[in-house]
Amino acid sequence: MALLPLFPLDVVLLPGTPLPLHIFEPRYKEMIGECLAESSPFGVIRALEEGIAEVGCTAEIITVTKEYPDGRMDLVAEGRDRFEVLSLNQDRSFLRAEVLLMPDEPAPAAADDKARAIQVHLQILSLAGAVQDLSAADQNSLSFYLAGSLPLDLDFKQKLLAMRSESERIPAIAAYLERILPNLQRASRAREKAGGNGHAR
Repeated sequence: MALLPLFPLDVVLLPGTPLPLHIFEPRYKEMIGECLAESSPFGVIRALEEGIAEVGCTAEIITVTKEYPDGRMDLVAEGRDRFEVLSLNQDRSFLRAEVLLMPDEPAPAAADDKARAIQVHLQILSLAGAVQDLSAADQNSLSFYLAGSLPLDLDFKQKLLAMRSESERIPAIAAYLERILPNLQRASRAREKAGGNGHAR
């Protein structure tokens, strides 16, 4: 496999999740220019203090939303396939890597685990006044859809990215969301109180 250009970022990209990017560094303008010319993907990998994560996700450029006179651009990419970094190559101005794609194991999640995850996800979205639309979600990667629509902790997202099956990811998401829900509910109640009394009187 050809070397995959890497974009280390302080994000964890999940398959099927959109990623808006503003490209301004010369090395990444070069990298993205090549990806656009060749219709090829690049790899998004989490930048860490001591280097980069071991597992990342390929990104396909969906659309360039704005191009600036100085070569900067705004674009939207979308997560595609997970990969493991085998070795890094620093011959170019941007990082590249030899990678191994990580297909999922065919182990679907249990129906009750899915129902739990969907239910608590719905509760969290409703606190933010958002709605849940699962019609676009691929049932074989529901976990990534649920996690990708919320601003979750990056360490948790990274763990999720490395898990190899829905049967492992869905219960992990359900448990994680159940753990953070009470805090979100308390914060929501506090906001309602602050907005509803004491200030205007």
